[in-house]
Amino acid sequence: MRRADRLFRIVSLLRSGRMMTGAQLAERLQISQRTLYRDVADLQRTGTPIEGETGVGYTLRRDGHIPPMHFTPDELTSLVLGARMASAWGSDATAASANDALLKIEAALPPEHRSRVDRVLLFAPGFSHPAQMKKLLDRLHGACTDEFVIRFGYTDEAGLESERAVHPLGLYFWGNRWTLVAWCRLRNDFRHFRLDRMREVALSDEHFTSKRGQRLSDFLRIVHAKGAERTARGQ
Repeated sequence: MRRADRLFRIVSLLRSGRMMTGAQLAERLQISQRTLYRDVADLQRTGTPIEGETGVGYTLRRDGHIPPMHFTPDELTSLVLGARMASAWGSDATAASANDALLKIEAALPPEHRSRVDRVLLFAPGFSHPAQMKKLLDRLHGACTDEFVIRFGYTDEAGLESERAVHPLGLYFWGNRWTLVAWCRLRNDFRHFRLDRMREVALSDEHFTSKRGQRLSDFLRIVHAKGAERTARGQ
């Protein structure tokens, strides 16, 4: 990475307003902390409103003037495609937020670069996702973030029906369907449920507290371990 690009990336990473340590910045940029500290010092000397210090972290001063946002063509393509996918396949709230974010990104670009947005010819048709699915996504996502138990009827791939009470942990999109990952009280284990097989979904007023061994991070660790085991057997 050229030094000029690296300096720009430092400013871009600090635009969020969150404090980032030198170690975090160096890891994101794949450079040494020594190089990072030197780059930050150079930016500060040229007037870039970076606040902070070694060992504490850095952020951009909110009242400082920062030049217009700039993205490489590949970065802009990724952002536009991601927003289009969120708009097509996400919930109602996600779709609206994605469209708003894309407008903000376009407005923040230098005028000569705004036409690049229309030149991104990667699309994500969303006509196969019914409106009721988008509304259900909003409800389930809210239950995941607020940690509310949900109850619903479920029909598995064999056609067997059951009633479930679960701790919702996260939602995953697999290209043609959404699934809910949850800790299932009936099975006392992790399960994932296809949203199109759920019925009469009810959000209860019962809160749950994620316990060790029942968290999304635990589920992902198990999945990754099984994937590594399958790969090893295949070799």
